[in-house]
Formats: sequence, C-alpha cells, structure tokens
Amino acid sequence: MKSIAYYDGRTGSPDELMVPFNDRGHFFGDGIYEAAMATNGKIFCLEDHLDRFYSSAVPFSINIPLGKEELARLLLELLGQVDDGMLCVYWQVTRGVALREHIYDSSMQGKLWVLIYPEALPDPAVPLKLISLEDRRFEYGNVKTLNLLPAVKYLQEAHLAGVDEAVLHRQGVVTECAHSNISILKDGVLYSHPNDEHILRGIAKTHLIQACYRESVPVIERAFTLEELADADEAIVTSSAAFCTFANELDGKPIGGKDPQTLGKLRRAVYREFMDYTGATNLFDRI
Repeated sequence: MKSIAYYDGRTGSPDELMVPFNDRGHFFGDGIYEAAMATNGKIFCLEDHLDRFYSSAVPFSINIPLGKEELARLLLELLGQVDDGMLCVYWQVTRGVALREHIYDSSMQGKLWVLIYPEALPDPAVPLKLISLEDRRFEYGNVKTLNLLPAVKYLQEAHLAGVDEAVLHRQGVVTECAHSNISILKDGVLYSHPNDEHILRGIAKTHLIQACYRESVPVIERAFTLEELADADEAIVTSSAAFCTFANELDGKPIGGKDPQTLGKLRRAVYREFMDYTGATNLFDRI
C-alpha cells in the first residue's frame, strides 16, 4: 500500500481508520508528535527522534504506551508494509480517551497514532522566500506538542504572501520559523539560536551543527536579530524533511548568496549523512 495509518493497535488506510470521538487530541490538542523521513526500510535519525519524543512527554506528564525500543520496532514494522520510496513517518501520542474535561486522570494510558505516507524531499538547490512575523506563541516552544494553531496561522500568512516560510521573532530577535529552524552563516561562522524554551530542538539543525564540526566550520549558538539575518552571508533553513535549504529573500528584499562555497560544503555533508544512513542514491544532481 502507498500509505498506512495506525491507532491503538489497529491498522488500515488513512481513510479507513477510525479514532474515538473522546480522544483528548480532538478537544485539547493534548499530545506530542514526531516526524522523520524514511526510505529503503530505514527511518533517518530514528534514535534522535525517539529521544526527543520521550523528552517532549515529560513536561506534560503524558504516558507513552510503549517503551522506546518497542515503539521503534513498531514503526519499522509498519514501514515495511508501505511501498518503498521517499516516505514521511509521523507518529503522535495523545493523553488518552475520556469525556471532555480539562482535569485528567494522571494514570490515563496514552494513545499512539502513526501515519506513513509518500513525501518527496524538497530540492535543496532551490532557494526559499521568507517573511518575518512576530512570535506570539506560548512558552513551550521546545516541546513538540500538537498545539500547532499558531504555526498554521503563520504558514498560511506566508502562503498568502506568496513566500515559502515565516521567520518568527520576539522584539526583533529571531527564534525559529513556522515549521523549521533557521541559522545563518557570517564570515565563515554558523550562528544558531540556542536550545531553550523559545525554539524546538531541531534534529536537522543538530545534524547541521555536527556537519559544521566535521567540516571545520566554527559554530556559535546564540540568538541573532532580523538585522543580522538580513545581513548574513547565507540563511540556512532546516527541518526533518528539508535537511539544509537556504533562503534568498526576506520581506521582499534579497538576502544571502555571499558564501555559496561554505553553504554547499555543509549541504553536501548533511545529505551525505542521509544517503549513508538510508542507502539512498542520486537524490539531487546539484547537492
């Protein structure tokens, strides 16, 4: 099959599988999630995604129904039932099923959802256009919760403006994008927002930083401003599906394009890691 869905022990197509009306994910967005790319029966950086998934459950006391190794086996088993190709593996756990009430039973067993479907990697040689928007989300940006309404709003605003992504900022200090992390290159140094409560600890961002270490590119983890972004040699956007893309426009004005050599070196290092991990070949001619 091309796609598969799973809920609490049952599998089927995404159109077939039914979820209980009283699942707290419906009423409160009460859950956490992860997503990773997969091909050739392998989920890229699965261990990293699982670590972040279980860490996200802790601040909200969500009981994940499976242990880490058991969940990994289930994801790979489900992946084996889907036609091969480039795939997105998405999974989430909601707090559980109960009548709608803000207060919950702390012993409630979480409900696991999985969705695996085809998704092509974006071409990393195609630049992105950005707009800047004020970051007005709540103070749990470091937790990958299902409460994505602000992200939906920000990305819709970007879409209506005819651009690809929204850069979020707090009083001019860049945090992250609507559904990506953003870093900059300046004078051969990569600057990236530190992992705090304002941003999600991006796995692709982490692997970009590791690629910097391998390629002898200095890294400084500190917040940077919109002005620094506009003046950067390169602006690098990373996510679980777009490992190392770059932007050439911010609020209608050109940015970046001043250090293609370092950008290309890092992009090749990041995609080489993906290809070595999954066995994927010939992804893009221009990496």
